Amino acid sequence: MPRRAASALAGLALAASALTATAFTTPSALAADTTAATALAAPAAASVRVNQLGYLPDGPKRATVVSSATTPLTWQLRDASGAVVASGSTSVRGADRASGESTHLVDFGAYTGTGTGFTLVVNGQASHPFDISASLYDGLRADSMSFFYQQRSGIAIDPALAGSAYARPAGHLGVAPNKGDTSVPCQAGVCDYRLDVRGGWYDAGDQGKYVVNGGIAVWEVVNSFERASRSGGEAALGDATLRVPERGNGTPDVLDEARWELEFLLRMQVPTGRPMAGMAFHKMHDAQWTALPTRPELDDAQRELHPPSTAATLNLAAVAAQCARVYAPYDTAFAARCLDTARRAWTAAKANPNVLAPASDNTGGGAYEDADVSDEFYWAAAELLATTGESQYRDAVTSSPLHAGPADGFWWGGTATLGRITLATVPGAALPADDLARVRGLLTAAADTHLSTMSGQGYAVPISPGAYVWGSNSSVTNAAMVLAVAYELTGRQAYRAGALESMDYLLGRNALDLSYVAGYGERASENQHHRFWAHQNDASLPHPPAGSFAGGPNAGLEDPVAKEKLAGCAPAACYVDDIGSYSTNEVAINWNASLAWLAAFAAERRGAPAVPAVQVAPTAVAVAEGGTATVGVRLSIAPTQNVTVTVARSSGDPDLAVTAGTTLAFTPANWASAQQVSLSAAQDADAVSGSAMFTVGGPGVRAATFQATEVDDDTAPAASCAVTYRIDNSWADGFTATVTVKNTGTSTIPGWTLGFAFAGDQRIGNAWNATASQAGSAVTARDAGWNGSLAPGAGTSFGFQATYSGTNAVPTRYTLNGAACS
Repeated sequence: MPRRAASALAGLALAASALTATAFTTPSALAADTTAATALAAPAAASVRVNQLGYLPDGPKRATVVSSATTPLTWQLRDASGAVVASGSTSVRGADRASGESTHLVDFGAYTGTGTGFTLVVNGQASHPFDISASLYDGLRADSMSFFYQQRSGIAIDPALAGSAYARPAGHLGVAPNKGDTSVPCQAGVCDYRLDVRGGWYDAGDQGKYVVNGGIAVWEVVNSFERASRSGGEAALGDATLRVPERGNGTPDVLDEARWELEFLLRMQVPTGRPMAGMAFHKMHDAQWTALPTRPELDDAQRELHPPSTAATLNLAAVAAQCARVYAPYDTAFAARCLDTARRAWTAAKANPNVLAPASDNTGGGAYEDADVSDEFYWAAAELLATTGESQYRDAVTSSPLHAGPADGFWWGGTATLGRITLATVPGAALPADDLARVRGLLTAAADTHLSTMSGQGYAVPISPGAYVWGSNSSVTNAAMVLAVAYELTGRQAYRAGALESMDYLLGRNALDLSYVAGYGERASENQHHRFWAHQNDASLPHPPAGSFAGGPNAGLEDPVAKEKLAGCAPAACYVDDIGSYSTNEVAINWNASLAWLAAFAAERRGAPAVPAVQVAPTAVAVAEGGTATVGVRLSIAPTQNVTVTVARSSGDPDLAVTAGTTLAFTPANWASAQQVSLSAAQDADAVSGSAMFTVGGPGVRAATFQATEVDDDTAPAASCAVTYRIDNSWADGFTATVTVKNTGTSTIPGWTLGFAFAGDQRIGNAWNATASQAGSAVTARDAGWNGSLAPGAGTSFGFQATYSGTNAVPTRYTLNGAACS
């Protein structure tokens, strides 16, 4: 599907400067009777099409040769010195409908050497040079993410991070001539107030900011970290791995980058007390299309908020729910804010289920219209379920018709498969076992379809000849993501090979012998449609930076330059590297996000099988005294052989014990199904709610821990203390509270631990002036050190922010250091 409707750019006015075009065309086919290799100089466009970056030593190594020969041809793999290191014969593939060419296949996967400057020679015709290296994709992993830093709005781009050619002042902060994004009005008749919606990423070649496209883009960036965390590769995306100003702050850089967009998306929510509170404004951009080129800080047009939409609101709910679980280990306050935003957005979308963005709203920016938001409801419910485990979201998932439907291709207007990926891969998604198996089966079935499509084509592309539409390259990367997810779920190498061969297509093994990624490959796109990276229009401005990703062939020819230069093109050749061809050569955040996801996957070292990690859900559980509770245990990936894990208490209260599930067996077939572990809390006479840590591990797995806390039912001796609990602020599904502890005795309390239990489903997100933890309904708050000593008559207060649904009753019983307060 196209990134945005064709009509969205109908009014785009290009700058008056003359546009030039370089249309890439295919060379003549090799003659069937050509003789042995003699000439080694590659022409501008080679007939031997390779991944111009190169190949992984343990990955597939295949190339396509354009030739009308009906019998196999001889191929040679030559190293940088010209020595032949491997040879063989091509396989005749014949006519390729998408490219309009006759093709042969070269498979040199048996070669396991490494090095630089390899060429593949077929009957005297040489490919572009390429490398074979385990570190092949390290640079692309970083550069494809640097794209987002350089697309940031509201911050100066630092030459030390981006390079001097790409440095620029902050755009759209209200500094003249900008009107700015710090106080943006609505379109006439939409609202009567202004919002601060600064920050975020510019969407594409234009400088608009769109919630529905920002949603899928930021989900893919954050999901790349989630996936890497499950595979054990998160260190490569960790702190100080990217060129971002936040490096060194203790948070993974990929999450720092994603947060720049998340903060903008949170600002797009309609404030409490306003009409349609909780909904999200659909988009924000200039009132008229901005001229090409225009530097962001020189844009003098008025910016406008466009009406809220259900699609935008559900995008916000989905990515804010994802944020809540992924950012929790690094910033609990931000995670809690995300969850509160997600809940309010979900509630607002349920109350306004058919507020649809119209196709006609396309002046100054793309319409991003969407007449069916059932997929966004499914996606948002899936993310909220994976984060909270709550039944209301499980019901929304399982009752959706999409839950049993095929895993279709995803794009900004079709997001159901994003939800399927989350449900299939995030530990503790709390789906019934048969539902979980069905969702995983839908994803692997989709991956099988992609492999079948690739096998029938000369260039091994996971899209059909009829799918070369606006943003076709993102259709390739998105399909490759599904293949990679199927590899995670099953360990089947064919799925990994399919994902990597999709990258081959993008980096040169295609009908145009062209890399669609700037800076990667001898023949690479360099005039992508952009208002600042506009060297083709203005020599003082830079070309797009390395790692920016062109939209790709579009048989619809939906811009004037494409119509002029590409008439009669074969679908896979309908591309022109011209800044004016916005329908084939624009950049976009959702396209680069899927490229960055795929580059991170490809860059992971896989010399040895990954070690499965034990996953426990929930990681904290309350056990009533004299009662039982359960946790689920599964593995993160399939083991190479049967493994046994044991569950044992490693520290803490001996009253807490494992009563069933002390030994669990996992196989390459059942690794993903959660097995239950039962815990018990002994009935005793003390009034202390003890806790214990349990370790789950064994040979061949990475161990995990979880905490169990006893909920004591005995009457504790009275303590000399008084507690006041005050709700300070409350909204639909969240609140803040202050708890004051006073020493009513005659001796000093040297340090304090306060315990209480919620009566409902309240869940603390973050606290201040105390360290708060929660297991089930039981809350334990410990002093912050500086406020631990309480003299007779003295008191101290701490606060927290929490979520809830239904009623929000005040706790009725408190213990201080294990004794009940009066």
